[in-house]
Amino acid sequence: MAGRGFFQTDADGILLFVRVTPRASKDAVEGVVTDADGNTRLAVRLRAVPEDGRANKALIALLAKSWKIPKSAIDVVSGFTMRQKTLKLTGADDAVAAILQATGAGEGGQGR
Repeated sequence: MAGRGFFQTDADGILLFVRVTPRASKDAVEGVVTDADGNTRLAVRLRAVPEDGRANKALIALLAKSWKIPKSAIDVVSGFTMRQKTLKLTGADDAVAAILQATGAGEGGQGR
């Protein structure tokens, strides 16, 4: 059974499905993982603790820096207190979509 991809584009921007591992040894975009339902998510490791929104802020900061987009263009739309989150990237250009496609193809996406 094929699940959904880890991102979807629409007229308003990009919906990004993420799996966060807090309290990691480093901040990094690890790549794409598949869950038990066959859905894929972007795996991200964060040093931040999941308290008072710190991990969400660290996630936004890491992705903004990695993809060279403003932090204000990234919003957590669901999963505020969960490891599985849905982010909305507004105003994301074709370069970000290309990065996501390359990440899904296993060609990069490292958050360094």
